[in-house]
Amino acid sequence: MNKVENAIAISNLTKTYGKNRGVSGISLEVKKGDIFGFLGPNGAGKSTTIRSMLGMLKFQEGTIKILQMDAVKQQKEILRKVGYMPSETMFYPSMRAKDVIRFAAKARDLDCTQEADRICQLLEVNMDKRIEELSLGNRKKVSIVCAMQHKPELLILDEPTSGLDPLMQEAFFKLILEYNSQGTTCFLSSHVLSEVKKYCKNAAIIKEGKIIRVDSVENLSKSNLRRVRIWEDGQEKAFSYTGEMKKLIGELEGRNIEDLLIEEPSLDELFMHYYEQEAHEEERV
Repeated sequence: MNKVENAIAISNLTKTYGKNRGVSGISLEVKKGDIFGFLGPNGAGKSTTIRSMLGMLKFQEGTIKILQMDAVKQQKEILRKVGYMPSETMFYPSMRAKDVIRFAAKARDLDCTQEADRICQLLEVNMDKRIEELSLGNRKKVSIVCAMQHKPELLILDEPTSGLDPLMQEAFFKLILEYNSQGTTCFLSSHVLSEVKKYCKNAAIIKEGKIIRVDSVENLSKSNLRRVRIWEDGQEKAFSYTGEMKKLIGELEGRNIEDLLIEEPSLDELFMHYYEQEAHEEERV
């Protein structure tokens, strides 16, 4: 069996901003053909990592390879094969949407008219409006077109769905799945756990500039953590429980339990559980 090449290979990436935290000792591999989720709250280091990957930031330590190329030495070659969508969409305000899209294609010396028109139709982009006349969601759509119109080998998307309404989010992910089926690797930075669970195959969780876990989304979603709600003596109590069920039942035996509900946690609760686990491990060290 042929070994699948890495689309992204990060080793010991460290980037600090003076006394302020950036990222520390990050190592991460993303296989070609994956839809990879990069999970963490705002300020965790997601954008710092991405900008380092694209050669937009100079980092102090580590190495980054994108599509088998050195992110520092071969930035121009990398950018020709990568589609990047930043978390904050900034364009020249007086330009019309269609001119921004053509400008992005021209920067790569490519004619992307056919694909750009197709994506604009799918996302209902008003190409004749000026950027300053567009809402955040509509500017996001223009950013999506700019990132995808040249059919890149790798898509790097930083919080791509913020500002998009639910229908447009669905249309966006339909495009992602289509591109992925044709071989495009997707690296999706997000704090929206539900979309990562639905669309990503593998994911990394980042906390305070450090990777705390990398696994398949399926495995990340598995846990012995349970949400327990009990009604006792007319009062409702809710808590998280990670032990054996028979032990919990033994602890509740003999108490005046009126009702009991045990359910799996939401992905948000699991996410916080991983964070808390990491904090406890650091305390023990």
